[in-house]
Amino acid sequence: MGDSSVGVSGAAADAVLSGRPGVAGYPEPVTAEPTPKSPVPKRVAVVTVTYSPGEYLTRFIQTLEHATAASATVILADNGSVDGAPEAAAEKYDNVSLLRTGGNIGYGGAINRAVAEVDPTAEFVVVANPDVEWGPGSIDELFEAADRWPRAGSLGPLIHEPDGTVYPSARRVPDLVSGTGHAVLGTVWKSNPWTAAYRQHDEDISERPVGWLSGSCLLLRRAAFDSIDGFDSRYFMYMEDVDLGDRLGKAGWLNVYVPQAQILHAKGHAAGRDPGAMLPAHHRSAYRFQADRHPHWWQAPVRLALRVGLAARSAVVVRAAKRAEGRDNSLNGADALGRLK
Repeated sequence: MGDSSVGVSGAAADAVLSGRPGVAGYPEPVTAEPTPKSPVPKRVAVVTVTYSPGEYLTRFIQTLEHATAASATVILADNGSVDGAPEAAAEKYDNVSLLRTGGNIGYGGAINRAVAEVDPTAEFVVVANPDVEWGPGSIDELFEAADRWPRAGSLGPLIHEPDGTVYPSARRVPDLVSGTGHAVLGTVWKSNPWTAAYRQHDEDISERPVGWLSGSCLLLRRAAFDSIDGFDSRYFMYMEDVDLGDRLGKAGWLNVYVPQAQILHAKGHAAGRDPGAMLPAHHRSAYRFQADRHPHWWQAPVRLALRVGLAARSAVVVRAAKRAEGRDNSLNGADALGRLK
């Protein structure tokens, strides 16, 4: 999973005091002498959304055993799987339960349904994608960080890509300018200043508050989550984690990046299976996020420009994705024909 021996405590405190972007003004973590009580609870609820997750779900459940000393129960909020994987997992593992949402209601809506089933006295709930593989002790590291940051509403780990690289999962909340710069230039000029600032490329890998955290794996403080009514279910997919982090911050909570907790995100979820549907969904969510933050009548020209610009960008990237998919299919067909000769 990579080297987790990151000097966090001193780095986090130095970051708070240094006034670096995205950190200045946040309170320091609690540094009082530790008490005999362990920050790791006896039980923890882990919630995930399934949509024909396949073999990834098995790895999710098996690696969870080594992620925490707590007794973990898993709730599968199923949005209409047809591969039988959620049913098989619920039958095989005593700590796994299946919650049928009644249809594909989106990621945030399904999470909200599942969290509602968790014991309301539980202080925390873990939310993660079903294609996550847990690093040893990863959830317990998040619990320990939550004890250091009592105003943390969400905490997220360092996320490894399948190729071993680190995914930029701790980011700033995009404003209109930086969001537009990233959207327009992010794929053609990867080192542009708006993308670099948005993804916080210049920040050290250290425990620190950030604007938002990837929703692929979060430890959520239940009081914080409930105080903002959970995920906004209007986001079918994408940007729901950006919106959650932004609303938590505005409500006075912190989003804390905890890189000593590490996971692997295999990226085998439903989002990548149908780019023709998912890419437009991404752009619709991006529009909703900025439109919600520019709601006034006099900001109508901004909303119109966003809608037109994002629709045009969506059409371009969908065409590009379909062309790439067609090339891949042609290559696969040629390979298959070559094997037959």
